[in-house]
Amino acid sequence: MTAMARAENKVEAGGTAHLVAALAKALREQQKLTQEELGKRIGYTASAISAMETCAQPASDKMLVGLEEQIGGGLGVFDKARKFILLDKYPPQFKNFALMEAEAVTLSSYQTFVIDGLFQTPEYAGALIAGGYPKLSDEKAEELVEARNARRSLFDRKDPAPMIELILEESVLQRPFGNWETLRAQLRSLAEDAERDNVTIQVLPIDRGLRGTHAGAEGPMKLVETKEHHRVVYLEMGEESLLVSDPVKVALLSHRYAKIRSQALSPDDSLILIRKLAGEERT
Repeated sequence: MTAMARAENKVEAGGTAHLVAALAKALREQQKLTQEELGKRIGYTASAISAMETCAQPASDKMLVGLEEQIGGGLGVFDKARKFILLDKYPPQFKNFALMEAEAVTLSSYQTFVIDGLFQTPEYAGALIAGGYPKLSDEKAEELVEARNARRSLFDRKDPAPMIELILEESVLQRPFGNWETLRAQLRSLAEDAERDNVTIQVLPIDRGLRGTHAGAEGPMKLVETKEHHRVVYLEMGEESLLVSDPVKVALLSHRYAKIRSQALSPDDSLILIRKLAGEERT
């Protein structure tokens, strides 16, 4: 990592990263461990431990697991910090929505250009993030991929298990990032997700506009029902975002989403198309 990247990380590191750094250093010193000794215990170099303690490179999720096991003392502080450290890594426009998504009772997404981030494979997300503009440093791109991949834990959450819907424009399934195999692997992963009991995936045909109506023409959206059973809509435009909570506006956007869903292929037909595009001919 360059000196400039380290300095940038220190400035951008959130409150959780600074708290974790201070706690890790205090607990390490309390247990009379050097940075090198702690690093060996959890599979890192002394310089990596130093970078974490100064926030030059905030703790990764893997490092937090190691810190909890080796110096956490059964308090669970590093384990609890994992969610908030990942939150700090999200783009600013997504942070307000990220926790809401993680705790959603129902999540409904309509996407027009790329696979929804919740469903992205690390390779697809990496190609998408690395190829963006302005170009990010390798370290920042890796952080964003890690944070995006961590969102997939929502699929396996229990009590309550969330109901997750995804509607994709057909063109999204044909738009490669990185290379064609990355796209095919992403489509295979998408097909596997579609078979989960709590997931429904539908495809809006590319020729829908020829029917005279296309309810999705005004762009992507995410609808969330929170654990308190409030409904909100998340809209994102580039580096800007909007959380809509006004009941009248939420109702209008929910009706638009319902119309988009009615114009899409059935879940079964959508899965057949996804498998076909992935090179799998199962029916």
